[in-house]
Amino acid sequence: MDYGLIGEKLGHSYSKIIHEKFGFYNYELQEIPRDGLDAFMRAKDFKGINVTIPYKEDVIKYLDYVDEKALAIGAVNTVVNKEGKLYGYNTDYFGLKTLLDCNGFNLNNKKVLILGTGGTSKTAYAVCMDSGAAFVSKVSRTAREGAITYEEAYEKHADVSYIINTTPSGMYPTIDGKPIDLTKFKSLEGVADVIYNPLRTRLVEEADSLDIKSCSGLRMLVFQAVAACEFFIGKRPDGEVSEDIIRELTGEIENIVLTGMPGSGKSTIGQLLSKELNKEFIDTDALIVKREKREISDIFAKDGEAYFRDVEAEVIKEVSLKKNCIISTGGGVILRDENVRNLAANGKIYFLDRKPEDLIPTNDRPLANEKSKIMKLYEERLPIYQSTCDVIVNAEVGIEDTLNEMLKKINR
Repeated sequence: MDYGLIGEKLGHSYSKIIHEKFGFYNYELQEIPRDGLDAFMRAKDFKGINVTIPYKEDVIKYLDYVDEKALAIGAVNTVVNKEGKLYGYNTDYFGLKTLLDCNGFNLNNKKVLILGTGGTSKTAYAVCMDSGAAFVSKVSRTAREGAITYEEAYEKHADVSYIINTTPSGMYPTIDGKPIDLTKFKSLEGVADVIYNPLRTRLVEEADSLDIKSCSGLRMLVFQAVAACEFFIGKRPDGEVSEDIIRELTGEIENIVLTGMPGSGKSTIGQLLSKELNKEFIDTDALIVKREKREISDIFAKDGEAYFRDVEAEVIKEVSLKKNCIISTGGGVILRDENVRNLAANGKIYFLDRKPEDLIPTNDRPLANEKSKIMKLYEERLPIYQSTCDVIVNAEVGIEDTLNEMLKKINR
């Protein structure tokens, strides 16, 4: 290949999309098993490569030259082949520094914990020290030189100002992972997670719930690619292009999740949005019916609401791993926090708000088959719909106007 990314597992990577959006070259993803790295590096059959987990340190021994910054960090993520000589650089530094700066993280004279001890943790350590941090420590699950344990972090460093996660905990497809309990730290000003898939990790979600400034790693990924591109071909993509890529990539990844009362128009609006935006449409209630091979009313009648909610939670967890979809949910999906967390990981939640008096009872909705039930449900659930959504959409204005309002809010 001419340009590309090497690593052991690359199913989660967006690097090909980003580099090819620059418009300068084709970019390939090549998974290499641990016993295949030596042959690949010695063959030198590439013009320029990016390097990811677990090879950022392993590739150094194959290089003829290592940039001073990369050498100090001890990790290389960009290698350029210049007439048979291999040159190594660390563009993660530029990416992480840009991520922290753009999100207003001021590390000067602050105390910082870095979660993890791999190659990216070394980059984070260099960024923190260069940014004037007063104290920086890595955190590891087991005691080791140059790192404290998580227990020590809780006991001795509860006054930290910033936490940077460089571990894979919470990365797709095991998105339930969370490396540390943020509630133990009462002085936190910011949390940065270098993971970019999902868009919002459990760690970021927890920070948001605690009103702590947070950011995920998509911007870091894009701007390390910007720096790598310059090493590859001597051209740096324009900053505006990079910001456009972040917006486009977020739009291409992010699910649009519709919540609201039974009969509020979620399925109808969802199908119309699917056609307008060319995104896959998923109706979670329909998936439940397909899985159970019976109608929802039958599930409620035979096995009860608790059983239905368990099945619903399983379906939500599965569809939440998808990307670039329109997801129409059942009216009670917001009753379980786990559902909201899963849907929010790769999605933006839109609450379609329609007055209960305008909702029509139907027999296929066991909890909304009478007008009195609808009125009661709306009163009980409205605060939950409002608190769990990102955007409230007035669904009182008819299908066409609701659709147009949705499109405006999505494009904004």
